[in-house]
Amino acid sequence: MRIVFSSLSSHGHVFPLVPLARAAPAQGHEVLFATGEQFEQTLNDLALRTEAVGVPIGAGFAAAGRDSVPEPGSDEWVSLVVRAFGAELPRRYAADLLPVLDRFAPDLVVHEAGNHGAALAARHAGIPGVCHGFGKQNPAHFPGFEQALRGVADEFGITLPDGDLHTVGNPYLDIFPASLQNAEFLDSVERSPLRPVPFAGGGELPPEAVESRKRPLVYLTLGTGFGDPVVLRAAIGGLAALAVDVIVAAGPSVAADALGGLPANVSAHSWVPQAELLEHVDLVVHHGGSGTTLAALGAGLPQLFLPQGADQFGNAETISSAGGGATLLGAEVTADAVHDAARNLLDDEQYREVAERVAAEIAAMPAPEEVAARLTDFTG
Repeated sequence: MRIVFSSLSSHGHVFPLVPLARAAPAQGHEVLFATGEQFEQTLNDLALRTEAVGVPIGAGFAAAGRDSVPEPGSDEWVSLVVRAFGAELPRRYAADLLPVLDRFAPDLVVHEAGNHGAALAARHAGIPGVCHGFGKQNPAHFPGFEQALRGVADEFGITLPDGDLHTVGNPYLDIFPASLQNAEFLDSVERSPLRPVPFAGGGELPPEAVESRKRPLVYLTLGTGFGDPVVLRAAIGGLAALAVDVIVAAGPSVAADALGGLPANVSAHSWVPQAELLEHVDLVVHHGGSGTTLAALGAGLPQLFLPQGADQFGNAETISSAGGGATLLGAEVTADAVHDAARNLLDDEQYREVAERVAAEIAAMPAPEEVAARLTDFTG
């Protein structure tokens, strides 16, 4: 069977699809991964054939009329998100993907939950589609989102199903544990669980992660899209005052050397192999992106959330409410607050117990290899 995987062009949208895309060829499937050109080398290094389509998410915002993002939650921000994700990005991805589908002639299109344009292209070409999740789903779209997406569908002569368009009417591969997933959303889709397998690219483990230690190890990151040196410096200040060692992944948006002089128990790196690092960590302090959230849950680790945007606030609320972590918002992120919250998370075993229960649930979900063997079921 020939399969096209397609995602929006960002780490948080590409990487969740990689485990299943890598598992599919072992089942005899021929795979093509269609996403932004900046991920071609990473995917090619994994022996995945690629096709460059779409534009970066930032370009989608620019096409929607803004080069900068307004205050999250404001009416202006909601309007911008609707225009970008409901119209501009789907329009571009659908247009770019249609000739790819014509040339490759796949039997199935696996589109991630943010890439509605790939779902539109599959529907236009008459190819079965399946939606691949990347985190927790909100059962309600922003006001105007479905109207915007239906407008793009009309431009391509595509008839969309009535009702909810989270999966554009396709079955859903859910990598979020059911106990934490939104119950209303679960009732609305044809769900198949898929174990989230962390993938974060290459890189070498920092030596301090694997050397013999007598103190806890804390991992601090704000991910790939929302790095804020002010927040990082506050978190470093609070964590450094604990009897712990700290590894900081600054990411592509913050230069590691921009963090200034670091305490002796803190090391900063532009990139770390997150999945491997978590095997050595006792606490994760992070932004709340779905990839890091799920990776930490799978490793059974408590989490301190410092959410900055997008789905991060929802992830922080979900895990904190379940007892697996704590959250600091906005002005609450001070060195003292981070110090106190991190100390509590490390000292109170209840947080780790909750995280380990979720880790056991994740471990029981079908592995990518199992789901890859059943992908033919989605072709009708």
